[in-house]
Amino acid sequence: MSRSPRAIYEDYVGRRKGILRALTTDIDRFWSQCDPQKENLCLYAYQDGTWACDLPAEEVPPEAPEPALGINFARDGMERKDWISLVAVHSDSWLLALAFYKGARLNRDERDELFGLINKLPTCYEVVSGRVKQTNGGPTTNAGGMKRPGGPGGPSRASARARADEGGASGDWEDGEGDPCPACGRLYRTDEFWIACDACDTWYCGRCAKMTEKKAAQMKHWRCGQCAGPQ
Repeated sequence: MSRSPRAIYEDYVGRRKGILRALTTDIDRFWSQCDPQKENLCLYAYQDGTWACDLPAEEVPPEAPEPALGINFARDGMERKDWISLVAVHSDSWLLALAFYKGARLNRDERDELFGLINKLPTCYEVVSGRVKQTNGGPTTNAGGMKRPGGPGGPSRASARARADEGGASGDWEDGEGDPCPACGRLYRTDEFWIACDACDTWYCGRCAKMTEKKAAQMKHWRCGQCAGPQ
């Protein structure tokens, strides 16, 4: 079955979210599961944003690209932050390999579109190593306040805001939901202000966007640093 660049990208985003969750908010649990005394382990991530530290697929060759094998063996032989960065690098390679495996039937323009979508997001390594740059610019009124409506695969921000104005369900997100802020890797919290880029629909926390809800209410549109740069 053929898949569009956008559908493959959404799969990539979900799996990337799982990798970042394992390497940031769930790092203590992930660390403990990567016992060097166990057999070869891999870090898997799934489209729904979950992750698992598990044995590799028994099928040879595997049905799809597999994550790096034996990540647990290096855990105690290096500094913790260096090991996390190493796992992140291997995970980035796996995410890209899987995305382009799924896009094997795309044509040249579609492959270019897929890479363009993926390349707008910082790599897992950039996030966990702190190398990602903070973005400049500020949010839009589409942010709708402290809570984070809509998002990839969900209702549009405009429709979510309209339903909230009408007294209906606003589609607000809960703590920890959604993709992490690409600038700092933090997960969403309901008591924080977040904003989405009007070009790529990527969400940023207000701190990284250097914007407040009050300032956002005075703006019609906002683009992140990636999308606001030279075209």
